[in-house]
Amino acid sequence: MLRRPRRNRKSEVIRNMVEETRLSVKDFILPLFLLDGKNQQIEVNSMPGIYRFSTDLLLKEIETCMNLGIRAFDIFPAYPESKKDKTATESFNPDTFYLKAIESVKKYFPEACVMTDVAMDPYSSDGHDGLVLDGKILNDETLEILGKMAIAQAQAGADILGPSDMMDGRVGYIRTVLDEHGYKDVSIMSYTAKYASAFYNPFRDALDSAPKAGDKKTYQMDPANAKEALIEAELDYQEGADFLMVKPALAYLDIIKLLKDNHTLPIAAYNVSGEYAMIKASAANGWLDGERAMLESLLSIKRAGASVILSYFAKEFAYLQQQSQ
Repeated sequence: MLRRPRRNRKSEVIRNMVEETRLSVKDFILPLFLLDGKNQQIEVNSMPGIYRFSTDLLLKEIETCMNLGIRAFDIFPAYPESKKDKTATESFNPDTFYLKAIESVKKYFPEACVMTDVAMDPYSSDGHDGLVLDGKILNDETLEILGKMAIAQAQAGADILGPSDMMDGRVGYIRTVLDEHGYKDVSIMSYTAKYASAFYNPFRDALDSAPKAGDKKTYQMDPANAKEALIEAELDYQEGADFLMVKPALAYLDIIKLLKDNHTLPIAAYNVSGEYAMIKASAANGWLDGERAMLESLLSIKRAGASVILSYFAKEFAYLQQQSQ
């Protein structure tokens, strides 16, 4: 045999020389959950090792992560029902704890990249990403609310806004209002292909943000569809998005590759809560090697074409990378 592929696998040194895909801590954005109050650190039951932090402890967590090389954070707020209403007015209240926390993070860690979530569900008494009227999600009426939210987050110091609502036209609307208010340097990482997935439940546990009625299938994408993602991606590109995101990641590796092959913008992928929880639960039961499964799954996301990975594993990965150096 003239060709023996195993020759390039015969030692760790050679395998490392020829490996095609490499993960780095620089690839990651770490999602973090925020609570109101002080000295609060509450574990998410369905996400072992993941906590909701009050701002004071969130700052300590970010400091720890910065020392591990993590520089980017996506912060999600958990609001009590008493702060929620049908029009998400708390989302653009300048005194709300979420906006104040963003200000604090940028004050103490100006070199950190802070990403925020633009959608109504954390603040909505209906638990939907858009305005609800008679059981219907109103698209155009929602845009004005998202615009107010985007301006408030940019004013607080957000570097990247993440419209996760899947309303039609929201990227262009947000880009316009940002530019009109002088926030031309604030980036938009659009949730371009966000599927109506079963893998979001632990996240909704963390934020208590599940819909009070109905589901999100009229605005989140049908898991059966791939070509539709190209339509969403082209619209987001034309409307001024700076990154295109696929969510979830592992069940949609083909969509990550599809967008990578058809667009020049950086592709992000959200390794969501359910994907994290599956590995953690299996590892806790001894059904698989959790560390190897984590690394293999993250590598598959990068190999599929993601330049940026949002993952709850980011801190754990950074520890491993630091230990190996």
